[in-house]
Amino acid sequence: MLRLLEKLLKILQEKLTSQRKRRRCFHMFQDITVQELQSGPQNKNHTFIDVRSPQEFQEATIPGSINIPIFTDEERSEVGTIYKQIGKQEAEKKGLEIFSKKLPAFVETFQQINTEKTVFCWRGGMRSKTAATVLDLMGLSVQRLTGGIRAYREWVVHTLEQMDFSPSVYVLDGFTGTGKTILLQKLQAQGYPVIDLENMAGHHGSIFGQIGLEPSNQRTFDALLLEKLLEYREEPFVFVEGESKRIGKVLIPDVLFNKKQNGFHFLIDLPMEVRVQTILEEYQPWERPHEFEEAFHIIKKHIHTPVRKQLMTALTEKNYATAAELLLTHYYDPRYTHANRAFTEDQQKRIHADSTEDALQQIIQTLNVSAS
Repeated sequence: MLRLLEKLLKILQEKLTSQRKRRRCFHMFQDITVQELQSGPQNKNHTFIDVRSPQEFQEATIPGSINIPIFTDEERSEVGTIYKQIGKQEAEKKGLEIFSKKLPAFVETFQQINTEKTVFCWRGGMRSKTAATVLDLMGLSVQRLTGGIRAYREWVVHTLEQMDFSPSVYVLDGFTGTGKTILLQKLQAQGYPVIDLENMAGHHGSIFGQIGLEPSNQRTFDALLLEKLLEYREEPFVFVEGESKRIGKVLIPDVLFNKKQNGFHFLIDLPMEVRVQTILEEYQPWERPHEFEEAFHIIKKHIHTPVRKQLMTALTEKNYATAAELLLTHYYDPRYTHANRAFTEDQQKRIHADSTEDALQQIIQTLNVSAS
């Protein structure tokens, strides 16, 4: 694949350079490092373009990027198969055939982006160089990210390990079903700084948390988290939801997890009927009944036999309100009570409320009193 792109790049340069020279406007694209991008002016009118295959793009990319691939997944697979079964020369010919047909549409897609543009691939190699050279030769201004997404990942990891996040952390804690995610959304809507860890992780943080969601991998989670940490680093405080170190498939980096553990915790307490309704509205088990039954089988060994039988009956009969109340009473609440013993009284404030709106007003009132 590398030799294919090198050959393609040479052909494109030979064909297009003479045209640019005649216009007397030849210039090469600019390479730029991750550090230079981050230390420069904060210009949101900027587009990052990932030229890797769609599958690579889905696995992890720079937050906010768009995907304009040189080869689709199928094309990449086809060229790879030809390389293995026939040989390198035939694979190169096929690759040139594929991309030459796509070249006008490829350039046209970039022409529709009316912002500054930075292209990248896995390690800043031939794919991004090919894209940047073609665009430059066609008169489009573009930058190439040195080192590609691999360099970006290294920068993310290093920054998370070294940074000092100064804002205080307010943690929304409480029994399962007390609407902590809803409260975060309401606080964010009112302009408060919020880091929604579950949304970044693609997981609700419970045994049923992955149902209906696309879980993030650690690379995606870290990138999204760092973006928020940098955005809020000058704020006096941020809100997060009480989470364990692991959320689904990802781990919360120490820079935030340690601050969260030592932060101030709002312990939300809502009536059981409100909690049950919140659970049903959030998870909608009637949409994926089999997935909920499968998730229940994972935890059933931790529930006493009589209650386990009641839960199985409720799930089988699709009596999800009863099932939710049984799970809250006999599984989630005891586990939370044990975990909550780690926080001292001066680290927490109990919010006894009738609804999430009532809880929201009490939290805001507490903030106002503290600020006065």
